[in-house]
Amino acid sequence: MPTLQRHDDVFILDLGDGENRFTQAWMTSVSDALDEVDTAEGPRALLTVATGKIWSNGLDLDWLVANLDHAGEYVAQVQGLFARTLSTQVPTIAVLQGHTFAAGALLALAHDVRIMRSDRGFFCLPEVDLGIPFSPGMSAMIQARLSHATAHESMTTGRRYGGEEALEAGIVSAALPLDDLLPAATELAKTQAPKAGPTLRTIRTTMYRHAIDLLGEPAALDLPG
Repeated sequence: MPTLQRHDDVFILDLGDGENRFTQAWMTSVSDALDEVDTAEGPRALLTVATGKIWSNGLDLDWLVANLDHAGEYVAQVQGLFARTLSTQVPTIAVLQGHTFAAGALLALAHDVRIMRSDRGFFCLPEVDLGIPFSPGMSAMIQARLSHATAHESMTTGRRYGGEEALEAGIVSAALPLDDLLPAATELAKTQAPKAGPTLRTIRTTMYRHAIDLLGEPAALDLPG
C-alpha cells in the first residue's frame, strides 16, 4: 500500500513495490496522502515514486470485470483521483522509475512534472490495444497535458515510449539514470515548494477546468467482451 513521508519541504509518496493497480483501497490511500500534503503547513512539494520495475499498471481490470455492478462507482473513484491530483495546491513531480501504463500513465500526467528513467521502463496508453476507449474526462486530461501530436499518437497507437523517446515527445521533462532520478526530483521539488498554496490551486483549476469538470461527470468504461 502507498506510504507517505516528509523530509523538510519535500513529501515522498511511495505507491508501492508491485503493479500498483488502482484498487479501491489503494486509491483511497493515495487520495488521503494528497489531503495530508495539501493541509500541511509551510512550503512543500510532492514526489510520487514507486519501488521495483513498475510505477503503476493502472486499473484493476480483474476486479472490475468480476464486479461490473460496481463499475460506475469504481470509475468515479478513478476519475476523482485524477481530478484530485490535478487540483492539488502543492507542486507535484512523478518520478517514473519503471513501467507506467494506462491509468497509471494518466495519474502521472496529472502531476506537474514527470521525470523518467532513461534506460528501462515504458510510458504507454494501451487502451486502443485493450479495446477500452478513454472516457471524455480522461481524453480531455491527456489532451490538456500533452501536445496535440503526442496525444494523438499515444492515444491512437498505444506506442510504448522509453525514457529518451518520452523526453523527445514532451511527455517527461528529463530522462536520467536510475540513481539520478530521486536526487534530481528532490532538488526540483525544493525549488518549487515555496509556490504551494491556494493561488497554485486556483491557477490549476482554472487551466484545467474543462478536464476537471468532465472527470467529475459519470462515465462508463466500454470493456471488451
